[in-house]
Amino acid sequence: MTTLTAAPKTAPPPARTRKSSGIDKGRRRIPLLPALVFTIVVTQLPFVATLVISTFQWNILRPGEKHFVGLSNFTFVFTDERLRTAVLNTVVLTASVVLLSVVLGLGLAMLLDRRFAGRGLARTMLIAPFLVMPVAAALLWKHAIYNPDYGLLNGTLNAVYRFFGAANGPTIDWVSSYPMPAVVISLVWQWTPFMMLILLAGLQAQPGDVLEAARVDGASAMATFRHITLPHLRQYIELGILLGTIYVVQTFDAVYTITQGGPGSQTTNLPYEIYLTMFRKYEYGQAAAAGVVVVLGSIVIATFALRTIASLFREEVSR
Repeated sequence: MTTLTAAPKTAPPPARTRKSSGIDKGRRRIPLLPALVFTIVVTQLPFVATLVISTFQWNILRPGEKHFVGLSNFTFVFTDERLRTAVLNTVVLTASVVLLSVVLGLGLAMLLDRRFAGRGLARTMLIAPFLVMPVAAALLWKHAIYNPDYGLLNGTLNAVYRFFGAANGPTIDWVSSYPMPAVVISLVWQWTPFMMLILLAGLQAQPGDVLEAARVDGASAMATFRHITLPHLRQYIELGILLGTIYVVQTFDAVYTITQGGPGSQTTNLPYEIYLTMFRKYEYGQAAAAGVVVVLGSIVIATFALRTIASLFREEVSR
């Protein structure tokens, strides 16, 4: 007859050992303290100052009339007609740029996922627009492409008209006639490489055995894309949409450089409206309140983006 003996219980570590391990962790974190302090000073203190300013009625043209108004500026942000128009323009601009960039980026990513001569050069050239400074890109589109006198678009139209025997083609002021499409196209040109890189990474992360099994089973290219590739890319597409939304919703350079919000506030988005409120109307409190609303909205979007990134990392680790 065998007797079962209980396993010896492990004694908890002495309090001195736990205390010393806590001290060691604290010492390891000390080198990070300057970076933490710098981050707080650069990011959090200005945001707290913006929150404080947003509770005041403050116009620099009337310095003696500054007074505390609580949440009245936020009420103004959600009820003012100009700001409502700016919100609508921001939604239209952001949705158009992000969706078009994702579609074009997916097509280019699928092209670069295949092997062909000069693929490295093609990839470098397609990434180049994303590396151009936003102001430089806006100036390029405004003067080199959209200009009615010497721009590329009107020059191409005139060449086509002359090829078919006409004296001259039409002279179109693209920025004045189509302000929102003009801004959207310039931003799509700049953000498509960003989406392409994310989706290309997703395509190259596909399991090769699954694709090979689909080919062996006789699945067509369209069926393979619809039932295997697209579901695999879902989280990468979500990540591209979320990150693109965070950045595009803050667009100021293109609107200021190409259209300056016009004509008739057709392209005035929230960042540009905040600029007008701050530096044209000199309403510091209202501009600060609008900025706080934009920051909080960006934080909400960024939270979803971080969750998507975390889920992608979990999937990669589980493989």
